[in-house]
Amino acid sequence: MHLPKSLLPLLAVLLLTGCSGGERYVRMEGFAQGGTWHIICSLPAKARSAAVRDSIDRLLLEIDGSLSGYNRGSLLSRLNAGEELPLDDHLLVNFRLSRQYWLESEGAFDPSAAPLFDLWGFGFKEAGAIPTQRQIDSVRTFIGMDCFRIDTLEDGTCRLRKSDPRCRLNFNAIAQGYTCDRVALYLEALGSSNYLVEVGREILCKGLSARGDKWTVGVEMPKRQDEGGAEDAVYIKDTLHVTDCAVVTSGDYRKFYVRDGKRYAHTIDPRTGRPVTHGLLSATVIIPAESDTGRVEWSCARADACATWSMVEGRVLH
Repeated sequence: MHLPKSLLPLLAVLLLTGCSGGERYVRMEGFAQGGTWHIICSLPAKARSAAVRDSIDRLLLEIDGSLSGYNRGSLLSRLNAGEELPLDDHLLVNFRLSRQYWLESEGAFDPSAAPLFDLWGFGFKEAGAIPTQRQIDSVRTFIGMDCFRIDTLEDGTCRLRKSDPRCRLNFNAIAQGYTCDRVALYLEALGSSNYLVEVGREILCKGLSARGDKWTVGVEMPKRQDEGGAEDAVYIKDTLHVTDCAVVTSGDYRKFYVRDGKRYAHTIDPRTGRPVTHGLLSATVIIPAESDTGRVEWSCARADACATWSMVEGRVLH
């Protein structure tokens, strides 16, 4: 199967050759979370690729059933609708990481801004009329990760509490990176020491490719068109050769609309309630999967959050 030319970051074209220890490289791909996923990995001889593919599909469906705001029956959708339900591990991890980055970014990264995303048509609802300042101010009164808390009940289950029933969450800016992390953990549990996992253009890689070198990842560089243009041009800026890291690119060059000759991009600054107007079109964040003290937990989810934070701020974080 040939990948669309527009699908980036580019995955290395690999020869699926044998490797030491009885491992062999396999390639798998499919659809999930409104987009595509691709995996190239080495597997132990005892692991059947068809069974591994089925397990990954089940994991992706499980995550979708927890975190998707487009899936009306997901845990997130039901919580947003006001149901009181026990939280699963997927939602707990994403909530806690989101709160951490909300604090560190001083509100620039904020999944609780879901009502704002919906108001502008970049959340789980279609765009309507351009919001008035009064509408924006009204919505901002129940936004902030401090509007939520997690209670642990006597039976050990965790419940999400809201300060206002209108509070909602949207994990789109972190969930795909988290999905890469979870798939990587599954592959490592199988004994895979070499892999590249890509979900919705978010990438996590470890070890070496089948050629015995680092993984090859292409990075997009968009070019802004005229204000009223239908879309921005996109071309490859650079080719990275990386391993043992997460690589995430966030940008405003694919998701936007034009009203009355004005361009509204999907990156919303929760602190102003409006789409950002700076000139940064994309930000690529690379976070090592290992540090001096050991494994960096949820490195791709962290890179995902930091890429969004960078887009809100209009600068790449250092």
